[in-house]
Amino acid sequence: MTTHPIALHPRRGTHDPLPTSPPRVPGSVRRTASVEAVRPDGLRGRVILTGRGRDLVTGADGVGRVAGSAGFTMEVGYLTSRTVDTITSDPEIPGLDGLRGAVAGPGFRARLNEIAPAERDARSLLYLLLDDVPGAALVSGYAIIAGGERVKAQRVARHPAADQCAGWASDATIMLEINSGGNTPVPTGPVSPPLSDDADPIAWHELPDLPPHGMRRHRRLDVAPSSDGLLTVDQHFRDMHVSGEGRATVLHEYEVHARVEPGTWRVVDIEAVPRVLPWVECPAAVASARRLIGRSLADVRTEVREEFRGTSTCTHLNDQLRSLADVVSIADLMPT
Repeated sequence: MTTHPIALHPRRGTHDPLPTSPPRVPGSVRRTASVEAVRPDGLRGRVILTGRGRDLVTGADGVGRVAGSAGFTMEVGYLTSRTVDTITSDPEIPGLDGLRGAVAGPGFRARLNEIAPAERDARSLLYLLLDDVPGAALVSGYAIIAGGERVKAQRVARHPAADQCAGWASDATIMLEINSGGNTPVPTGPVSPPLSDDADPIAWHELPDLPPHGMRRHRRLDVAPSSDGLLTVDQHFRDMHVSGEGRATVLHEYEVHARVEPGTWRVVDIEAVPRVLPWVECPAAVASARRLIGRSLADVRTEVREEFRGTSTCTHLNDQLRSLADVVSIADLMPT
């Protein structure tokens, strides 16, 4: 992949990608997950979504042991109706074929919960991957506009997405450019540093090279004990895009650091850190993470979905906060 500079949007947001993943902590558990989107038939063709994930336990001696893995493959007719045409998963879920015909967007998660309530309740790795389908499918559309397939946006005072998050506020960069010129502005991001580390080849599950116009959403969740009896949580999220010329850049990236009480799963402290965001208005949303202080991660998926809305929030950060529910399940894997 090439890494030469590109022209950056003058109203771009934070550009400070994490240079690499932190070292694994003895006695910790690391859950890594990725969903990649490729377009084998061209920018206007079908999208193949591939999810991969792994749970890695690091013993007191620093040696890593794989505790579980999961994956799925899904074909989506992106520019037709964004419906799921085919899907397979590993491990298999009975009835998963019931997702065929579902829109890889609004309503997908509700249908997933009907088909796989046990996976949801177990906060499984496969559930995390499938729960990420609507977000990953939506963000994969960036490849179309970045590849030059611009779509004219309707010049209106109230866009359907207006005020849904900080970046889409009515007076923010996106809406101002739509209303002045009619086109949705194209975000630009910094060069994407590698998340893998040559010094620790098992720090992540396998991340194959992406083809031109490919995108990948990465998630890492580290849970480790601390001397005061709390759990230390270190979470990372990155959306990456590969241009037609092979240039890999970051579109969205957050870190979340938290301290959690085991058993009650109460959030004692939490901080969200903006690493890479598209627009100058976006970083203001990180303050919303502190609303979780005092709440239980056992309920975080429902509470964030129902309560974290509007211009004080970010849809990508919301997904990041929702996935903190996995602390409840992977903490059981921590070595004693």
